[in-house]
Amino acid sequence: MASSSRVEILNEGGFRSDGRKQFELRDMVIDLSQQGTADGSALVSHGLTQVIVSVFGPREAKMRSQTIYDRANINVELSIASFSTGERRKRSRGDKRILEMAATIKSTFEPVIQTTLYPRSQIDIFVQVLQQDGGLLQACINATTLALASAGIPLYDFVCAVTGGVHSTSPMLDLTTLEENDIPHITVATMPGSGKVTLATMETRLHVDRFEEIFRLACEAGRILHKEMRAAVRSRTGVLISAMQSAAPPTGDKEDDPMNEY
Repeated sequence: MASSSRVEILNEGGFRSDGRKQFELRDMVIDLSQQGTADGSALVSHGLTQVIVSVFGPREAKMRSQTIYDRANINVELSIASFSTGERRKRSRGDKRILEMAATIKSTFEPVIQTTLYPRSQIDIFVQVLQQDGGLLQACINATTLALASAGIPLYDFVCAVTGGVHSTSPMLDLTTLEENDIPHITVATMPGSGKVTLATMETRLHVDRFEEIFRLACEAGRILHKEMRAAVRSRTGVLISAMQSAAPPTGDKEDDPMNEY
């Protein structure tokens, strides 16, 4: 299966340009350590695509016009580092592409965050793209999920996103930039616990006969990512609990220590 580009998208042996199989996902690296004064943060890498998300709030809205009386307002701002791609193109915050992606992230998380618990407040989500090599929206969504969890903001479920596409008749998952530029693709964000879908978006045409298969594969891949993301949150929580226990003053009777139940 040769591609029209100089590099084969999928060769006769079933391997992609980066050595992966069709359904193989790139390595996912998660860092939930504290970033500055943020209430929660997450640095997530999908292969060479790297995104950092910082969450502030819930806190009072800076502008009264942004205050909603019965729930929290979600504010999403996205920026792309000029060095994140080889073309060194600087994108301003008013760039149409950036505004569209920020709006997509906001609409994805509005039904997931329990905003009714924080009326007349605002949750600020700042997304910064450090490196790009395909799957940018999925990385932003996954990093936002982890940053919100790190900030202790109640969610109905995790949101796990995966990009999938079809090369000729062969479905593929977790696409690189080379693959996204050459084949039709879709990004799907699911809530693995409930099985609900919070996002399904595509910027290219995908034949209806191929949509169902790639959609199903993306949902299955989301459940795999969910295991890694949940393990990272549990690990970070364990570190914080250990730090609290070591910082707590010693007591005469350990059985009366409320932290022992953890």
